[in-house]
Amino acid sequence: MVWSRGTDGVKINDASHRSDKGSPEWFRQIKNEIHRQLIAGMDLSAIGTMRDEDLRIETRKAAEQLCHIRSDMLNQHERERLINEVLDETFGLGPLETLMLDSSISDILVNGPHDIYIERHGVLEKTEVAFRDEDHLSQIIQRIVSRVGRRVDESSPMVDARLWDGSRVNAVIRPVAIDGPLLSIRRFGSVPLHIGDLLSKESLTVEIVEFLSACVEAKISLLISGGTGSGKTTLLNVLSSFIPHAERVATIEDAAELQLQQPHVIRMETRPPNLEGHGAITQRDLVKNALRMRPDRIIVGECRGPEAIDMLQAMNTGHEGSMTTIHANDCRDAIGRLEVMIGLTGFDLPMWVMRHQIASAIHIIIQISRLTGGSRKVTRISEITGMEGEVMSMQDLFLFKQTGIDRHRHAQGYFCTTGIRPRCLERMEGAGVHLNPELFEQRMLKTQD
Repeated sequence: MVWSRGTDGVKINDASHRSDKGSPEWFRQIKNEIHRQLIAGMDLSAIGTMRDEDLRIETRKAAEQLCHIRSDMLNQHERERLINEVLDETFGLGPLETLMLDSSISDILVNGPHDIYIERHGVLEKTEVAFRDEDHLSQIIQRIVSRVGRRVDESSPMVDARLWDGSRVNAVIRPVAIDGPLLSIRRFGSVPLHIGDLLSKESLTVEIVEFLSACVEAKISLLISGGTGSGKTTLLNVLSSFIPHAERVATIEDAAELQLQQPHVIRMETRPPNLEGHGAITQRDLVKNALRMRPDRIIVGECRGPEAIDMLQAMNTGHEGSMTTIHANDCRDAIGRLEVMIGLTGFDLPMWVMRHQIASAIHIIIQISRLTGGSRKVTRISEITGMEGEVMSMQDLFLFKQTGIDRHRHAQGYFCTTGIRPRCLERMEGAGVHLNPELFEQRMLKTQD
């Protein structure tokens, strides 16, 4: 039994004496009282031996018994709503559960217990959803991070984590968060997006897909560059679907987000230090370890520090076709950021050595941007062609040219080719991947109807 004592005869304080019957405050008070009764009656020793599904069923039964006591004041619809909300408080994300069920929401931004925004179709909206108080919000944050073995407290007030559906979570608490806990949830669908989804959203064109899929198949290393929320991880997921299923792929991330569809994938995630400040496992540690695990390709969710040098060395020593993402506003800026990251390793390398490493390892840079109105598009695909003295040479292959915005303030423009034939075509031919040279003739490209 989950419950150490029965719920029959449990008396709930009359919330109607404090608030008008039927008001939101009246409903909230009843919900809080039932939730407290459920927690107080739980047999903790029994909970540890039950499956989550069975535990939820038993909890629902107990909540129904408690609601039956209030059957004279709650109609059937109110009782069902109350039970569902109590279960959300006990097992889920509390008030955020209703937002999590809406597939059109891409971001949930909690600026405090009573200040919650969402992003839907690229536009921010304020919601009526609210937490009871700051402690209530803190409890939900602790529930999220504890499930993935992370911690957040005064000594470590910032944390990256993930939800059970793969959504990315960032939380910041006091003293760093001056006005109370902050929570950001980047939604990821339970079903990964496919290339057809990006085509239908006009994020790229058929010609771009044809070229990028050939690059992946021919083991040409790719770097995806973009700003926050531009869709880098989504594009990385989509491009990984072109990796042959016979290959062994290692993924390395701070918080596991990638949803690769290949059968032979080994996933690794970083670990923060413990309370004593020891035991941290960084992305650089994982990249080094992955080299001993015989991967055909290594995918780093995002390069943001010294692991960049190890990733480049892996690409240069038999792990061609590896991929990663980086925060940058342009393809040329992405190269500059890589140079800075290499400098973070502490090695005093000459600039020409760093640039030579980058030019040898990475062949194609894909810039993806979030435009006015919220649409995400591949705005530039550039090829690194080598070194000219100490300068790295690059050439643009595909572009998105923005021509303006419409009356709804949505970006307008068109995709085009530059007319430059990429040098990597010879490498593709050697790998048995053939592309029609006419694909690169200078012209405007049509998006999918």
